Amino acid sequence: MENVVVAVGQKGLLYGTEYWVINIVIKKYGSDTFWREYTLKDRTGNNVYLSESDGHWVFLRQVDFAFKEFQYYVEADGKKYRWYETTPCNVHAAAGFFEEKLQSGLAHYKEYVNGTEMISREEYGKSVQFFKGNHISRGEIKKAFGITDMPYRSGTGIVQPFFFNVKQCTNIMAITALLICILQLYVVTSRSNQTVFEQSINFADVADKEVVSKSFTLSGGSAPLKVRAFSAVNNSWANVGLSLVNEKTNEVVYASKDIEQYSGYEGGESWSEGSQTEDFNLCGIPGGTYHFLISAEKEGGAKDPFKSGYRPQNADFSILKNNEGGFSLKNDKDQTVSTYNDIEILKNEIILRTGLQNTIQETGKLDSILLNMPQEYSYPRGYENNPAVNITATWLPVSFWNFGIVLVCLIIFAVVTHWMKRVFESGKWNNSSNSPYANN
Repeated sequence: MENVVVAVGQKGLLYGTEYWVINIVIKKYGSDTFWREYTLKDRTGNNVYLSESDGHWVFLRQVDFAFKEFQYYVEADGKKYRWYETTPCNVHAAAGFFEEKLQSGLAHYKEYVNGTEMISREEYGKSVQFFKGNHISRGEIKKAFGITDMPYRSGTGIVQPFFFNVKQCTNIMAITALLICILQLYVVTSRSNQTVFEQSINFADVADKEVVSKSFTLSGGSAPLKVRAFSAVNNSWANVGLSLVNEKTNEVVYASKDIEQYSGYEGGESWSEGSQTEDFNLCGIPGGTYHFLISAEKEGGAKDPFKSGYRPQNADFSILKNNEGGFSLKNDKDQTVSTYNDIEILKNEIILRTGLQNTIQETGKLDSILLNMPQEYSYPRGYENNPAVNITATWLPVSFWNFGIVLVCLIIFAVVTHWMKRVFESGKWNNSSNSPYANN
């Protein structure tokens, strides 16, 4: 017999009970729809049944108690079983031992479904029998009877379960979301974002070398370290390189950032692009003591021409003759640069700042120095407008990104799961004339 995988007399263990196959019946609906029913008997003489259709299996027991029958459902044990379909059929083939005469005429099966359970109402003539069944997996059948080749499975079984328990999964996700919210609330109330490093780095001080910053401590678990770099670029660029060094492990995290800002006027409209401020994160930085190795450069070079300029004795400033023929004075303390086009005004400023005696000898010497000073052509125009880059690092133990991403993923998973369950159940009721799904 086609697609029969269990033989008459074969023994198997199902739900902890040993059964023997006593007969096999192939039933036919229409011209080409078949399913197989196996009658099993245990040691005490009780019968159970296995029904297989399109590779899907149902385990059934005959029940004697009455069901409340309604037009589209029956009710039993407090559950409602929805009417699936009424199927007229007859016996196509049979084999084995039958305790009663095999009825080969036309019979009607009326099936009711509730999830993975079903009730089957079998009517032959005036005889009516009820069977209560549940889904049983192919794996259990194979294990029980030692079967290697199973019937090909197609479509969705009438009581086939979804891939996992959606209600249980939803409850787990809801509890998980609640725990995440509680954890996030604890983090927000017990920790705060704080600035751990702030320093202004002169481009001239890091020409062809790196600067070692002061140490700072990060307390807590791993979190992003947000770095903000500012430089007063104007139609120019600057670059800052940072190496974050863990002073205990000597592990290094490196980052480099360009700062660019350009603007202009073209075609009757003004335009601008870039920014004088750039933010970036060093992610997953654990707690510990750290310092930065800092390098930086800007357009036009970072070499400070004032270092080779004239520096009066005991002064806190340097002077050079710029490439426009005037003089520039740079204050060491605040790095500001002042321009002087009149040599007499500059001389007076020098005398005022240094306390030089206003004598013919001293002023004459100063005249000679200033007049004979070579022009510093390496001094870029606008150098004084962008002398440094400001670096600020903020420790971010409080972040809503991961919290939000996890919650969104949980919500998306829940929505997709319920949609998949609906599609699955809709497919299960495709062959029913009483589907609860309007599109079927």
